[in-house]
Amino acid sequence: MELTSKQAPDFTLQANDGSEVTLSDYQGQTVVLYFYPKDMTPGCTTQACDFRDAISDLQEENVVVLGVSPDPIEKHEKFASKHELPFLLLSDPDQDAANKYGVWQLKKNFGKESMGIVRSTFVIDPDGIVTKEWRKVRVGGHVDEVRAYLTEKSGA
Repeated sequence: MELTSKQAPDFTLQANDGSEVTLSDYQGQTVVLYFYPKDMTPGCTTQACDFRDAISDLQEENVVVLGVSPDPIEKHEKFASKHELPFLLLSDPDQDAANKYGVWQLKKNFGKESMGIVRSTFVIDPDGIVTKEWRKVRVGGHVDEVRAYLTEKSGA
């Protein structure tokens, strides 16, 4: 499911700060929307902390970061608090957003098959168009790739 150059599928999800977040409310800003499998796991923690460490550079470019996983709000609250995450984590327990973005897929892990989030990141421009997507993301260096893309796109 290729979304690049298409309108970003809209959704409304609960955030770790207790608010309801609707993606289209961010029109006028660039959004980095990243889907990750599970709070408090090594890869997901590294990825979240890499975004945390890059947030001031991203905010200078008027970029909003939103993380999405199927975990419940309570787990997001603990995860965000423990790692001092300065962006919202959205709870997608019914995989509504994950299905719209094609990231809820059959995965194989140690020979077992199960459905889950395939780690993916989408850049959505101020007009709500997906301009870049990374699927099956490897955590190491990924946030640097996102920053490089955003810097190149902004012409900085």
